[in-house]
Amino acid sequence: MRISTQMMYQQNMRGITDSQSKWLGYGEQMSTGKRVNRPSDDPIAASQAVVLSQAQSQNSQYALARTFATQKVSLEESVLSQVTTAIQSAQDKIVYANNGSLSDTDRASVATDLQGIRDQLVNLANSTDGNGRYIFAGFKTDTAPFDQTDGTYKGGNTAITQQVDSARDMQISHTGSDVFDKFTSNAKPEPAGSTQETNLFKILDTAIAALNTPVAGDQAKTDALVASIDKANRGLSNSLDNVLTVRADLGTKLNELDKLDALGDDRALGQTQQMSDLVDVDWNSAISSYTMQQAALQASYKAFSDMQGMSLFQLNK
Repeated sequence: MRISTQMMYQQNMRGITDSQSKWLGYGEQMSTGKRVNRPSDDPIAASQAVVLSQAQSQNSQYALARTFATQKVSLEESVLSQVTTAIQSAQDKIVYANNGSLSDTDRASVATDLQGIRDQLVNLANSTDGNGRYIFAGFKTDTAPFDQTDGTYKGGNTAITQQVDSARDMQISHTGSDVFDKFTSNAKPEPAGSTQETNLFKILDTAIAALNTPVAGDQAKTDALVASIDKANRGLSNSLDNVLTVRADLGTKLNELDKLDALGDDRALGQTQQMSDLVDVDWNSAISSYTMQQAALQASYKAFSDMQGMSLFQLNK
């Protein structure tokens, strides 16, 4: 095989070009801190990195969803804490109103206090989240769930849910009917022949009306008043039990969200490490390869320069 000057030149130029490309590649790795800067650097690692990046993005979205859920649940718990205090205050007023020594005027004063508590509870039931969305309205967040006058529920019947992890959909709110118009399964029953009222506001309305009705020594009216107060006492006790049950559920959800956050943080840490193993540069290897490739490139330059002095190159001029 005849070796021409052109062939020797092309071979040396190809060697220099390859060495220079590798040297620049190692330089880019050290500059970016990435071993894989484009798919061609490592097709398998690049494809795995794309899949892992999607998983990281999904994990971040779930973390954001949990933040929203935690805020939503915490806000409801805060409101229900105030509701609990208000119901307990109403119970105290009802117990006091059952004192037989009170006059009609005294009972009317108690009724005024209960009216204030009732109005407070309606306002709490119609609380918003700070963005104008009603907390206890279900998906009808733009409508006040309870009528100020008669306490009728007008909100949605479906509670809001949020996907807080890949396999977990969580109910992050309760409808107003579940909180203020419902009793637990072990609620105190009414006497035979008496209808049970579950709406908290109507329970208070009935008690207020009874306390505002003068008795004036009439035994029948007194008996009716006592019966009304006893019913209101049972109704408030049942309402309080229901609110406490809802609060227990909220506490359980907050605890679960904390655990899911911890799991998500661990998952994110693992994904970051996997991504680093796939695409990040091995500094010891990169620096060593960069130095050796630089030496090889310099040697290639020297060899090419020396070859220009050989006779074959001289004769070709």
